[in-house]
Amino acid sequence: ITAKRRMLSVFFSDIKDFTECTSNMEPEDLTWLVNDYFSEMSAIALQYGATIDKFIGDAILMFFGDPESHGEREDALQCVRMSIAMQEHMVKLRQRWAARGFTQLFEMRVGIATGFCNVGNFGSTQRMDYTIIGGTVNMAARLQQLGTPNGVLIAYKTYALVNSEFDAQEIEPVSAKGFAHDIRCFALRKTWMTANDTHGSSAQ
Repeated sequence: ITAKRRMLSVFFSDIKDFTECTSNMEPEDLTWLVNDYFSEMSAIALQYGATIDKFIGDAILMFFGDPESHGEREDALQCVRMSIAMQEHMVKLRQRWAARGFTQLFEMRVGIATGFCNVGNFGSTQRMDYTIIGGTVNMAARLQQLGTPNGVLIAYKTYALVNSEFDAQEIEPVSAKGFAHDIRCFALRKTWMTANDTHGSSAQ
């Protein structure tokens, strides 16, 4: 049972209005839709080299930088690349889900933050999980909460590492419990949205 301190890029996502979207679904439809969503996002995560930490309800926690790291810049770049690939794929998934008769379609929000985290096996003597703990995780979760549907919101340190490759616009700093200063954050421009997306109205 060990823990170590690592520089990580942390990805946190959830589905906008998940409870409202699924409240009237039959259990079989809900199970299929959620499992299809998690399966598709997990496949993309593994393609880009993410460590999948856990699913929390409709939320996903992943990170780059442990157990393998390619350097903090490359880890951050891969995290952002993965997020864009996921949002691009969500466009296709919504079309597929609509074709199967689903009227409430998932829209994903993403927050990314880069910083030091404690990585290790945490839990009880009965059950241990390999997971991450720290302020960077809380920051990514907070950015996800404040993000727009179909969007990706990144913290300043992540932006500083990836801005040569990605176009992002700084928005108003946000406050978060446990942080002494407001969080500078940047919204990636939504190049993945298309006219064919049935929920494209959420795009900037």
